[in-house]
Amino acid sequence: MRTLWNNHPNLISWLFLAIGMVAILLLSSRHVALLPMQRFWLIVATVVLAGLCVWIISWGDESDDGQSDPES
Repeated sequence: MRTLWNNHPNLISWLFLAIGMVAILLLSSRHVALLPMQRFWLIVATVVLAGLCVWIISWGDESDDGQSDPES
């Protein structure tokens, strides 16, 4: 698991963030009358949003030469 995190930290972050966001979505919308396809597309949009969040946060991790900054 540690090697997977070291090799693909953004992918693992996306996975965990997406799981948490979908869980919150499902818990908060359980009393809302949504059709199954509406719920499905909300989940898809939430997973995409989680990926965009991780991608935007990772912009600060790269320096100008594309390598991570070891000092920070």
